[in-house]
Amino acid sequence: EVQLQASGGGSVQTGGSLRLSCALSGFDFDDLAVGWFRRAPGKEREPLSCISTRETSPYYTDSVKGRFTISRDNAKNGVYLQMNDLKPEDTAVYYCAARRGTGWSPRAYEYDYWGQGTQVTVSS
Repeated sequence: EVQLQASGGGSVQTGGSLRLSCALSGFDFDDLAVGWFRRAPGKEREPLSCISTRETSPYYTDSVKGRFTISRDNAKNGVYLQMNDLKPEDTAVYYCAARRGTGWSPRAYEYDYWGQGTQVTVSS
């Protein structure tokens, strides 16, 4: 059984930084592409960033380009999202998700496994 555990959320002020971590188990990590999504109150789930197994050309949605960086450590079965210059509109529950296959996708329905989410709150 594949399990994902997201952590690292918290409360920061505008301009602050957080680093989210996603720990995966129960599957060959090298065969999983991973994505980060978020859901703000009253809004639909939004794809943020995705990374393939080969770590080439990760995807970033326009609103986080230049501020968020995704990375993965295959030796630790972990994927990370470094978030800098946080803004109040980044407030949401953040989820990591994994899909079988090498390539990333920004489409949530293409992901097979989901973590429980971690809350990020940015105050002005």
